[in-house]
Amino acid sequence: MIDEQTAGNAEIGTGFDSVRDKVLDAALLHVVFDGWSEATLKAAIADAGVEPALARAIFPRGGVDLALAYHDRGDGKMLERLAETDLSDLKFRERIAAAVRFRLEAVEDRDLVRRGMTLFALPLYAGDGAKAVWQTCDRIWSALGDTSEDVNWYTKRATLSAVYSSTLLFWLGDDSDGSEATWAFLDRRIENVMQFETVKAKVNGNPLLKPFLALPNRILGQVRAPSAGGGSLFPGRVSGRH
Repeated sequence: MIDEQTAGNAEIGTGFDSVRDKVLDAALLHVVFDGWSEATLKAAIADAGVEPALARAIFPRGGVDLALAYHDRGDGKMLERLAETDLSDLKFRERIAAAVRFRLEAVEDRDLVRRGMTLFALPLYAGDGAKAVWQTCDRIWSALGDTSEDVNWYTKRATLSAVYSSTLLFWLGDDSDGSEATWAFLDRRIENVMQFETVKAKVNGNPLLKPFLALPNRILGQVRAPSAGGGSLFPGRVSGRH
């Protein structure tokens, strides 16, 4: 019975993915003209020839869910490339740069991203856009083997989110050969982060400043990364509390 149920769930999941991919593929032809919108979803459903009710269940909010599905697909392509690429000879900062580059190179058409940024600039969907960027950076850190469980879990992702977002904006306007200007910009942003981390380490190691940092460090030391199972209203937890 369990095996049959598992097989049935797998079949449902496969069918779900198939319909989602069909609609998304069809939508890409319309996004340039109609954006990530209700009009695009309607046209995609018709072009894909799928059951409208099922497509609506997969994309209940219309265009914004289409845009998020496209972003998620780009993350998947990045992760596949990271898994296939040997990064062992690279410094860690170079691995981060490679991951960001892989993510940007997963985009087939920059206009699809421009349309997405226009959508996520709306107050109603700004949170969705921020969550998507955070998810991308979380996936990068996880793929590169990050095991932090304290406040560093947050600072790493927040810092990379800023680097990724600024690099994305630069890349959208970059017409240099092979996007070389973008990769140079990315390297500079990562170098700035590394310099900040060096200064932070020196401050934390300064015996004259330790008394002033004791309380904030104690508070931050109680912050923990999200539990694997989730289920909380908040993205993390404080040690000793539930």
